[in-house]
Amino acid sequence: MDVKKKDIRALTKDQLRDFFVSQGDKAFRGNQVYEWLWQKSAHSFEDMTNISLQTRQMLTDNFVINHIKVDQMQRSSDGTIKNAVRLHDDLIVESVLIPTPTRTTACVSSQVGCSLDCKFCATARLKRMRNLNPDEIYDQVVAIDNESRLYHGRPLSNIVFMGMGEPLMNYNNVLKAIDKITSPEGLGMSPKRIVVSTSGVPKMIKKMADDGVKFKLAVSLHSAIDDVRTSIMPFNATFPLKDLREALGHWYAKTKNRITYEYVVWRGINDRKKDVDALVEFCKFAPSKVNLIEYNPIDDGEFQQADYKALDMYVNILEANNITVTVRRSRGKDIDAACGQLANKNKA
Repeated sequence: MDVKKKDIRALTKDQLRDFFVSQGDKAFRGNQVYEWLWQKSAHSFEDMTNISLQTRQMLTDNFVINHIKVDQMQRSSDGTIKNAVRLHDDLIVESVLIPTPTRTTACVSSQVGCSLDCKFCATARLKRMRNLNPDEIYDQVVAIDNESRLYHGRPLSNIVFMGMGEPLMNYNNVLKAIDKITSPEGLGMSPKRIVVSTSGVPKMIKKMADDGVKFKLAVSLHSAIDDVRTSIMPFNATFPLKDLREALGHWYAKTKNRITYEYVVWRGINDRKKDVDALVEFCKFAPSKVNLIEYNPIDDGEFQQADYKALDMYVNILEANNITVTVRRSRGKDIDAACGQLANKNKA
C-alpha cells in the first residue's frame, strides 16, 4: 500500500467529478471512473479500457485501489465456499457462500476480529484489529457473487452480515457498504434481501430504526434470561435484556419489520423448559421468528449441542404460542465455515 496515495473509492461521485475538473478534464470522466470502480468492480486503473492511457496514468499517479484478494478458497462437500480474504494491509477476514436449491447467500464480515466477547464464538477469541471500510465489505459481496455464478450458475440472491465482527460496532461503514450494494450504481440488490445480525447493541438498534434503514434485522439472542445470557455473552451485563427489548420495540414501531432471533440451544445451559418459557415471553412484544441454529463446536468442549429432545421442546412450545420457528442446519462445517467458526485458522 502506498500511504501517500488516497484510496480512490473513498471519494464520492461528486468528489471524483470535481477532481477531474480540477485537472482540466470534463466532469463526466468522474462518472466513467465511478462506474468502473463500483458497477464493474475494477481492480486496477488499467482495467478502465474506455479511458485514455494518459488519464489512467494520471489516476495511477494520484490514487490507489485497495482491492481485496481472495487468498484462499475452500469448498465444502455441501457446496459451501469459504474465502480467506486478504486486505490491503495484509490482515485477513473470512466470508462464506451458502447455497441452497433456491438461493445463494453471502455471509460477510464487518470487522477484523470482533469487539464483543461471546464465549461460544471462535471469532470473539480474536482481538478486534480494525473496522472494515465500505469498499472491503462491498468487495466480499462481489467476490461471492462471482463464485455463485461460476459454481452454482446463478447470481447471489441474499446477504447476511453474520461473518466476523459486530456490524453495529462499525455502523457507518456497514451502512455505506449497503448503500453501494443496493444502489443502481453499485450491485442493485434489494435491501429486503439483506439481513444485519447483531448481538444486541440497544443504542445502535434505535439509531438504525431512526435512520429508516430498509434491510432486515436479526438478533443473536441465545437466552432470554439475563444471568444465563451474561454467562455466555458477557457484554449482556452492559446491555441487559430490558434495554435490548426496549430498543427492539422501538425498531418494530418505526419499521414494522418482523424481528428474527438467532438462538443456539446448548446442553446444560439453556435447554430447560424455563428457558423456552422466557423466550416465548421475550418474543411477545413484537412479531418475530426464531431460528434455532445447530451448534458448531470450537474445540474446547465447554459448549455442547443440546440433544434433539430439547430442540423438539423449543419447537413445540414456540409453535403452541404462535411463534414462527425454524431449525437451521449448519453448512460448511467440514471447512470451519459454519456459524461461529470463522477464526482465520489459515491466516498467514
